[in-house]
Amino acid sequence: MSSARSTAGLLLGALLVAAFPGAAQTGGAAAGARAASTELPLKLAPRPTTPAITAADLMTRLYIFADDSMMGRQVGTEYNLKGTAYIEREVRRLGLVPAGTDGYFQNLPLYTYTTDSASVVRFAGQTLVRGTDYLPYPQAEKQLALDAVPVVLGGNLADSMTWISADAAAGKLVVLTVPTTTNALRAVPGMSRFGRAAAVLIASLDRVPPNYRGYIAKHTALTTDDTPAAGAPTIFVTRRVAGLPFGAATADAVAPGTTGMSFQGSLILHQSQAPGRNVVAILRGSDPVLRNEYVAIGAHNDHIGFNHTPADHDSVRAFDMVARVQGADSPRPSTLTAEQTARIRAITDSLHALHGVRLDSINNGADDDGSGSVSVLEIAEALAAAPVKPKRSILFVWHTGEEAGLWGSQYFTDHPTVARDSIVAQLNMDMVGRGATSDVTGELKEGGLAHGGAGYVQLIGSRRLSTELGDLIESVNRSSKLGLSFDYSQDANGHPQNIYCRSDHYEYARYGIPIVFVTTGGHSDYHQVTDEPQYIDYGRMAQVATLVRDAAVAVANLDHRIAVDKPKPDPKGRCVQ
Repeated sequence: MSSARSTAGLLLGALLVAAFPGAAQTGGAAAGARAASTELPLKLAPRPTTPAITAADLMTRLYIFADDSMMGRQVGTEYNLKGTAYIEREVRRLGLVPAGTDGYFQNLPLYTYTTDSASVVRFAGQTLVRGTDYLPYPQAEKQLALDAVPVVLGGNLADSMTWISADAAAGKLVVLTVPTTTNALRAVPGMSRFGRAAAVLIASLDRVPPNYRGYIAKHTALTTDDTPAAGAPTIFVTRRVAGLPFGAATADAVAPGTTGMSFQGSLILHQSQAPGRNVVAILRGSDPVLRNEYVAIGAHNDHIGFNHTPADHDSVRAFDMVARVQGADSPRPSTLTAEQTARIRAITDSLHALHGVRLDSINNGADDDGSGSVSVLEIAEALAAAPVKPKRSILFVWHTGEEAGLWGSQYFTDHPTVARDSIVAQLNMDMVGRGATSDVTGELKEGGLAHGGAGYVQLIGSRRLSTELGDLIESVNRSSKLGLSFDYSQDANGHPQNIYCRSDHYEYARYGIPIVFVTTGGHSDYHQVTDEPQYIDYGRMAQVATLVRDAAVAVANLDHRIAVDKPKPDPKGRCVQ
């Protein structure tokens, strides 16, 4: 599931815990023992899968798909291609019908943006260091000569009332100061006011975390016919560099509209095609008429990649269990209490005693969304082997780029490989492998935290377009006797975590296609290096996969389309929960 918060500072737990000497405390040791007792093996030898939906099959699949060798499956990288290649091999083995634009694949128009190493920036004979003094955020293929380009103070980034006019900025290097209370990355990807500037210099590089400097230097974007044209190049600079043209230590006190001395040199920015693909396959329905309609089942095949600096795995896990109970969805604490410090120390010591220190830099994405991806494969195998096929066809889509902004599902629903109006419903599986009592699965709208429990599953959006679909999945749960307990708290209108808008189902819902988002919710390993196959509840995954399979079959066998009795959103509008 895509993050609602910045994922910068993923190493905070390790950095803080590293300072703590190890003396065990009773409460923390007990928590550490509980954590250790739920661990499965770090590695698992694969076994052949069967047509039945089983915990053993799901383990085999997830230990492959979320292995370290996949390096976090980030879209735009070879590792996402490796993950999607595994899915493609499986659907081909199952005999599903290819439904992409390139066999089973639907390639996305993705581009990676970088700065050429030949770029150089100087001021008054001093060569500035890229990555330390300045860092371009390239958005197009462009060469920018800096010599004699006028420099002007454009204003305070956080206060548009201080900004100079578009005409005053045209053709100039516009320096914007950034208050310490303002997000250092707020300017990405730029502002229309300064679209005719030669470039915009954002004086916040001092506060950009190391992980995000890597993203700024090299990043990938989805580029379609609807993508706005790139504006002026954005360059992050330190406060010191921002002050150089004005002969000041910083530009903070320089008045908007003040001109300064020019930089020298040139920037060479590159745009190159990047890999990224959905996997799309069809199980043909048995009814000669209804087989031309589809029940879509989906998950996302990507995750967030890897960190460039390794951290102690167990220290991160202990820190998040105590101080970031929703992982990346929790705010980063600026300080820890003595009790928190003691608990983190004790849990870390307990885990270290079990298996020593383990350095880790890979965000495996076992739950997010390895669990959904392999569950969809498991459902596909079960339905492909069934002697009686559903009346309607089943459309399986493994979307890419969900973590980057729902790219794959946006692209698929804008450029569907089957008629869009032939999709009668979409069932989305994202993070379906946790939900324990100890997991904080989200926040409550009225305040407080939600927790998992026996048979815990969250349903999002099941009645937002279709009352019938919401009723149907409840009926399937009862008749299948799965023992699942549905939590609808995260689906509340106006919920601050906005879960309805944060996964691939919404891209279908915006076109009026009824959806159900099935998830076991959040936890402390969300978007952390600790989201590994060894912490997954495979029995619960099998229950959830069975629910989704049975619901898909029930929808597929109806003698009518699922009724849409709620207002449809504007496909080009903003998602509102």
